Amino acid sequence: MDFQSLETSVWQRLAAETRPIVLYGMGDGADKIFAEFDRLGIRASAVFASDEFVRGHSFRGFQVMRLREVLARWGEDIVIVIAFASQRPEVLARMYALDARYEVVAPDVPVVPGELFDNAFVRRHAAEMEQAFDLLADERSRQVFLDTVRFKLSGKLHYLRASETDKDEAFSSILRPTDAEHFADLGAYNGDTVRELLAYTGGRFASITALEPDQRNFRKLSDYAAHNLSGEVCLVQAGAWSADTVMSFADRAGRQSRLGASGRQTQMRALDSVLGGMPCTLLKMDVEGAEREAIAGAAQTIKRYRPRLNIAAYHRSEDFFALPLLIRALCPAYRLYLRHHPYVPAWDTNLYASCE
Repeated sequence: MDFQSLETSVWQRLAAETRPIVLYGMGDGADKIFAEFDRLGIRASAVFASDEFVRGHSFRGFQVMRLREVLARWGEDIVIVIAFASQRPEVLARMYALDARYEVVAPDVPVVPGELFDNAFVRRHAAEMEQAFDLLADERSRQVFLDTVRFKLSGKLHYLRASETDKDEAFSSILRPTDAEHFADLGAYNGDTVRELLAYTGGRFASITALEPDQRNFRKLSDYAAHNLSGEVCLVQAGAWSADTVMSFADRAGRQSRLGASGRQTQMRALDSVLGGMPCTLLKMDVEGAEREAIAGAAQTIKRYRPRLNIAAYHRSEDFFALPLLIRALCPAYRLYLRHHPYVPAWDTNLYASCE
């Protein structure tokens, strides 16, 4: 399949744009987009934020405006570049309302440093993408794959909306949790995925093993477990990795805490080491770009127990096709699924796998 022909690159379109380009949002995502603008010679005209976040401040040399101020100055023939991520329904509704009225794009930049998803990237990885696409187990997964490529190339929101499903669909049709799960949660955050799982099992489980490196998140996880879980529970303040080691970790107390060149010295653990041969029937990984290393550290568990898998596949540009290939190489018996849950940009795109 010629994946390059699916859409025109948003970066090429923006570089050729003659209308005012205005960024919606501030912070890490906007910084990454501005870096690409600088590299490609794209000029922004303004930065705006939702009314409740405008307090007379500036960002990257721009006075942060309200949308109505942008429209009063430049009119409605503008290009709006969404420069932040959200899954909140009210924020998504606002984005979609803008998309219905104006030219809106959400350029894809990787969550962690890495290659930009553009036409050159697609050319370099075309063979791997083809292999991964051919491995997918159902039509919904193939649609998600193609719409992910289309969105990452074009930045057009309708591709995300066309292929999204609620998490309940994945839990009920692929993961199908029972009250006898040996659940391993890598990147447990504050226990939100544990709560999500137990909502499907009536609060029952065989065992829970949860790894979370961030100190503040781990306190919240521990507090939740102390007040809500009884039984075989193992909480480990560590990041998931390919081996037991100590590494530098950027401790940001949120979902984007990640390995860094400087920061807190953090214990990293391989799941195989933590479990020591104990069973695992359901394995979730959301480890902010370290999914490859975490899979390597869980390789023996995956080969031996073939747990159903729920793996974040969006932190790096290649995750949605590279991770399926990696899992299939470890265990050819897996059926592989991709699902995208409501989020802009293409975050919360997950690889699910089951041998059932």
